[in-house]
Amino acid sequence: MSQMEMPLVIFTVLSQTAVGLVAISAIRQHAADGPAGSVRPEWMTAVLLLIAGLVASLFHLGHPLGAPMAIKHLGNAWLSREALGIGVFTALVIVGFLSARGRVNAGLSFAAAAVGLIALFFTGMTYSPPGFPALNNVMPFVFFLLTAAMVGAGFASYFTPAEKMPMITRILAVSLIVGLVVYLVVPFLWLSGGTVMRQTGLNYIFSPLYWARIVVGLVVPLIAIWRMRTVPAWVPVLVLAGELIGRIAFFSLAVHASANMGGIY
Repeated sequence: MSQMEMPLVIFTVLSQTAVGLVAISAIRQHAADGPAGSVRPEWMTAVLLLIAGLVASLFHLGHPLGAPMAIKHLGNAWLSREALGIGVFTALVIVGFLSARGRVNAGLSFAAAAVGLIALFFTGMTYSPPGFPALNNVMPFVFFLLTAAMVGAGFASYFTPAEKMPMITRILAVSLIVGLVVYLVVPFLWLSGGTVMRQTGLNYIFSPLYWARIVVGLVVPLIAIWRMRTVPAWVPVLVLAGELIGRIAFFSLAVHASANMGGIY
């Protein structure tokens, strides 16, 4: 990390969007009365998001043809568990898309959502290494879960029937409010940590990326939903743009423990 890492930015945001999209689709189809909505196009979108993310991730590898070897160390590497989790999730989503007939089978829907959330947890653990004190905790998982909830709910609005739009609007509004609170509070909490963690907090607070993410991805969408009482078609695109900006900040602003090696603490 400490670089922009665009392949990882695209891979993590798109795969987490797919997790949120599938989870909300499962709830909308099987845990709420009324029409299911456009389920098959929704799951096809999840498949395309996953494929695009996986292709992008190959550009992060020194030897892309060796990507299947990433699952060799399941016993001691979160990266291997992440690769396995994303692989199983992708397979379940493809089966759901191919088998959808008005709805996706309830068992398959919730199994895919559960595996997606487990894969998301593995991703959170992969990006919380000890070398980055500000991220060596639960926060990466929280950030990624918020991405799934916010962008997933936003994209789900494209496939939701009018009868269930109030439910999707509430899910997106609550997710954005929680996201706004978390992203405003966490950098200031980092200021109370050690030298390296404090520097990460300062990097965030004085970064245009951080404030662009707050305004573009959280504040403007919240104001639009509050004024229009629904999810305008352009809001999910804005939320996705905000998440991409925020993920660039995540990878480029965190300070490694060795950053001040040789300096005075």
